[in-house]
Amino acid sequence: MPQSRTLKGVGYSASGYGPTPSRSLTITQCFKTSKVLSTKRSGGLSSFEGLDLAWALSDIELIEAFILRTLRAGYQFSPFRTFAPQLKIMRFYALLLPILLLLACGDTGGTVSASSGASTAPASAPGSANLESPNIRVEVAGAPLPGALLIGQLMEQQYRVDTARIDGNAIVFQRSEPYPQGHYYAYFSDGSGVQMLITEDQTFTMTASMPDAVGTMVVKGSQDNELLYEALRYENSQQDQFRNLGAQLRSASKGSPDYDRLQAERRALVDQRMAHLEGLYKQAPNSLFTSFKRGGQNPQLRDIRRPDGQVDEEGQVVAFRRDFWNGVNFNDDRLLRTPVIFNKLKRYIKELTPQNADSIKAASDFLIAKAIDKPDFFKFFANWITLQYEPGKSTVMDAEAIHVHMIQNYFTRERAFWSDSMTVFGLQQRADQMAYSLKGQAGPDITVPGLDGKGKRLYDLKKPYIAVFMYNPECDHCIEQTPKLTQAYQSLKNDLDVYAIALDTDAAKWKGFVQAYRLQPFTNVFDPTNRSIFKTYYVDNTPELYLLGPDRKIVAKNLKVEQLAQAIQMHKSR
Repeated sequence: MPQSRTLKGVGYSASGYGPTPSRSLTITQCFKTSKVLSTKRSGGLSSFEGLDLAWALSDIELIEAFILRTLRAGYQFSPFRTFAPQLKIMRFYALLLPILLLLACGDTGGTVSASSGASTAPASAPGSANLESPNIRVEVAGAPLPGALLIGQLMEQQYRVDTARIDGNAIVFQRSEPYPQGHYYAYFSDGSGVQMLITEDQTFTMTASMPDAVGTMVVKGSQDNELLYEALRYENSQQDQFRNLGAQLRSASKGSPDYDRLQAERRALVDQRMAHLEGLYKQAPNSLFTSFKRGGQNPQLRDIRRPDGQVDEEGQVVAFRRDFWNGVNFNDDRLLRTPVIFNKLKRYIKELTPQNADSIKAASDFLIAKAIDKPDFFKFFANWITLQYEPGKSTVMDAEAIHVHMIQNYFTRERAFWSDSMTVFGLQQRADQMAYSLKGQAGPDITVPGLDGKGKRLYDLKKPYIAVFMYNPECDHCIEQTPKLTQAYQSLKNDLDVYAIALDTDAAKWKGFVQAYRLQPFTNVFDPTNRSIFKTYYVDNTPELYLLGPDRKIVAKNLKVEQLAQAIQMHKSR
């Protein structure tokens, strides 16, 4: 049983896990390697030209392509992420390892070492109490039976649930404990597979033939799966039409009669598909099938016009993002055991939301407000979003602003029910330190002893821009970046002062570094007690480079030296 990933206040432990497979990909890497997800999901923020396939292929078909392509390549999912966090002074936590039990690892039955500090997933999904023992028979002509597996999903993690027993020409998934309700794959050793929904009724049969498992599938004993395959067959019947229309639209000129005609034809196809799905929903309105398929749909693209009658694409994007979660039933926790929620979350935050701190904070608040009283959804959303923008690991400018916002609003003692009080305290303390030096705020005015022992006030520097450079004399990256900074300073010195702060060292090493790297043109300071810089400029990794503008507000942070000139120029020209 996989475990949910949560933020922690201190480090992590990997105890309790088996060896890492020799050839493995993390979940994140697998998504990056799958072109299906990146090329077929949408047309991007500025255009919806790519939505022809998004209409034709629901999220579940995309995840099917991802899983099968990855497994055919011979990869196994690894329970270990590819980062190596370092515990530093004033750093209160590191990322918790994603706890995955996947193809190369045995089922631990949900048991996790206490030292990992992981939040444990429930032994069974909501609504799975008092369910019947499963007896699922799958007969797929042309598929190899030995080694067949049942693959499940919990939030962003795929994991091995069970191994099939062979019974004649069929595989059987059978055990005394019910399977958690959700979406699954019966996966065969040749890379083929069939998907299924497992609900309250866990005794049913599925019969099909390869290579067209969807077209030939016959289900007995499960209404959810009967409806699922009826929907999949209808969607498959429209795929060629959507592809042809998409190709023609890409070659047509926007606003031309041909373009408008093709758009109308595509809208008609979408309407037919939605009408077919609505008919299926009415047959089982409270089923997992209905929550699953309805939640996985894209919202209809609104016809929004500017005063001149032209299509307002920016308005369409805003409306699409606002409508994106309308079809999701947040009262149905079973959706967390399907690909729908993770796929939508990733697309909503990473693709539909501009990657700047203000937009990400607003989008996160909008989504979490929908799930604030739904504990499992709230926990997943709050942790996943915060982990995506962990300082030092995100490329977004001022990821700290996102991190601080999430921690201060959602990782409180009242709301973070999955964490103990010490963990919450550590997270809040770290966020409080970060909050003093966010982009757009006034840079803290500090006074730190200089080489002559006298205090050197930051705001006494007179040039329009100040670079606050924090380093450790023994840090490899600092040793690499410092000569670049002295060189860059030669061309920027008419506009720029450098306030260089040595950290976690002693006076002899600091003065030796200043001498060796010829930092005399800078204002060089060092406080062995760190009192003068405590709760001022947050440092996650050294070297750290902030840029203050003429009004002494923080213009940029987490800069590379080679970005310094560009940051100054961009600020001048805004």
